[in-house]
Amino acid sequence: MTAKSFLSQLSLPLICSPMFLVSGTELVIESCKNGVCGTLPALNGRTPEDFEKMLKAITKELSLFKTTTGKDPAPFGVNLILNKTNSRIEEDLGLCIKYKVPLIITSLGAVKDVVDRVHDYGGLVFHDVIKKRHAEKAAEAGVDGIIAVCAGAGGHGGTASPFALLKEIATFFNGLLILAGGMSTGADILAAQIMGADLAYMGTRFISTRESLAQPIYKKRLTQIGLEDIIYTDKITGVSANFIKDTLPKIDANHSSGSTADPSSLEDKNHKAWKDIWSAGHGAVGIQDIPKVKELISRLKSDYDLAINKGYHRLKNTP
Repeated sequence: MTAKSFLSQLSLPLICSPMFLVSGTELVIESCKNGVCGTLPALNGRTPEDFEKMLKAITKELSLFKTTTGKDPAPFGVNLILNKTNSRIEEDLGLCIKYKVPLIITSLGAVKDVVDRVHDYGGLVFHDVIKKRHAEKAAEAGVDGIIAVCAGAGGHGGTASPFALLKEIATFFNGLLILAGGMSTGADILAAQIMGADLAYMGTRFISTRESLAQPIYKKRLTQIGLEDIIYTDKITGVSANFIKDTLPKIDANHSSGSTADPSSLEDKNHKAWKDIWSAGHGAVGIQDIPKVKELISRLKSDYDLAINKGYHRLKNTP
């Protein structure tokens, strides 16, 4: 697969980002059936055996979709954590190779050997970054795309302005640019493209869908919160991330990243990161319902087309 062929299989320039404990087979399958690249973390399978069951289900359903409709589904992807603390890297990568996963999204390490092995079977590799140096390493490793995880992204997001980080990466990288951070509408997707991104990377909006694995109360909470309810802190996992403030057992509301406090100080047996302490990006603003993935993507497409038409109208009538 080439970057061009990847883009051609999408009916909307969007990746539904891989979310720990949230992205499952249904979310991926329905995203792909409706023209959006659906992805999931390999570690959402509790064991390599569970992960393989997920890959089997996804490939079977997408193959059946093509057979029955005559249409190509969007490609799907898997997120691999390449940090040395992940003991499953080799097993999970082996399964991705076995099932020829179209897209591999790497995090916490850009490794040329991994990129080469994915390229060998025809897959693409995107790498997520929050700063220039990470992007430079990814470019050196030969990745096909770089995901700029900017301010407002859910989970382990960065603090950089999307205007600045995209512009900086584009000075040395000629592959696909993907933007993450605070997007939830079709107009947001178009705005990402106007800023220079090829694709948008959206997670939080997909948490509140029928097919996500999130708890019903988590989905409902996302329809009720605003920016003031989201806090960026390193005191949960040791790495700064955005979380819903009222799911934390205790926290200093004035806390900022960079603290040397024990990162587990806000966890106890009843409050675990991701499971009980819920993540949310700034894209939660404006979420008002919990639709099916098909309905959400249809809405995003309509909003995207409307934004294009409005933009064209404004340009056409500009003196």
